[in-house]
Amino acid sequence: MLLWSGFITLILFFLALDLGVFHRKNHVVGIKEALSWTAVWATLSLCFSLFVYFAYEHQWFELGTVIDAVDGKVNTGASAAGKYLAGYLVEQSLSVDNLFVIAVIFGSFGVPAIYRHRVLFWGIIGALIMRGAMIGIGAQLIARFHWLLYLFGGILVLTSIKMVMTNTATSDPSVNIVVRLVRKYLPVTDHYHGQHFLVRHETRKTWMLTPLAIALLMVETTDLIFAVDSIPAIFAITADPFIAFTSNIFAILGLRSLFFALAGMLDKFHYLKYSLAAILFIVGAKMFVQSQLQQLVGDSFNLYLLLVVFAILAIGVAASFLRKGSSQDGDAPGQSHADAKDSSK
Repeated sequence: MLLWSGFITLILFFLALDLGVFHRKNHVVGIKEALSWTAVWATLSLCFSLFVYFAYEHQWFELGTVIDAVDGKVNTGASAAGKYLAGYLVEQSLSVDNLFVIAVIFGSFGVPAIYRHRVLFWGIIGALIMRGAMIGIGAQLIARFHWLLYLFGGILVLTSIKMVMTNTATSDPSVNIVVRLVRKYLPVTDHYHGQHFLVRHETRKTWMLTPLAIALLMVETTDLIFAVDSIPAIFAITADPFIAFTSNIFAILGLRSLFFALAGMLDKFHYLKYSLAAILFIVGAKMFVQSQLQQLVGDSFNLYLLLVVFAILAIGVAASFLRKGSSQDGDAPGQSHADAKDSSK
């Protein structure tokens, strides 16, 4: 309990420092600032892997004393750190796909750039709560029903195929069923009211949601949908709740700054979707041949998985930038998904 309380307190401290000190005033986040914060979150994530190593190696807080249901072994310092880094990289990679949808949401609802950081901040708070609950429940279920790992593997394989065959950027968030239900049963203003999610009607004295609140609701809904992919992905690597939770949390914490760092370049990553699909397919298929691969590769299995995931991601990014020159005959350079959505109105 002390371990979990300490970690949650650490995350709350980071968030309070972020919102209460560094982003106390609303402002448009530039690329330079976003890249700096992306580096900060990435550094913190890597530093935490050192804690994971020593905690499991020396069995602090009784870590590294329980068999991991995924590979049937007790995690050592090296294996725990490897699983944490592999889980972090996979979750961070899947988060990039989430960024495309968030860009469409902001463009569709016309969210002012100065308030986008606020929406993402509270969206991440909700995501942390949802992911924590889902990982806690999932870890308990896997401990009791090992066959769920094969179900998760099947979900990942099917998701990878679906990802290749569909285009998430063509969906219109304004016709989402959640948005339609909210607009039907709850009062919603037609205009933004600064940074407020709720405003009080001047004559009727009732509280009304603002379009900023609807955008926040869509971001939360999007994360819930993407969690259907990301939760099985982390359980394909480890069923240890602490490793699964911490790697997920650090990946989500870096999502906000990563969005602003890549906001103007999202449309350039044409082949990234295929890299993510390949990662999901490999991680999902691994769950069906886990024991055979471990016998073939040995204890360094998760290290090789980490290298494979990193290589696939790097190939997708490199191929996308190499395609940049040939894509100039298509869409206008620099036109994001959100801009394309706005220009169609």
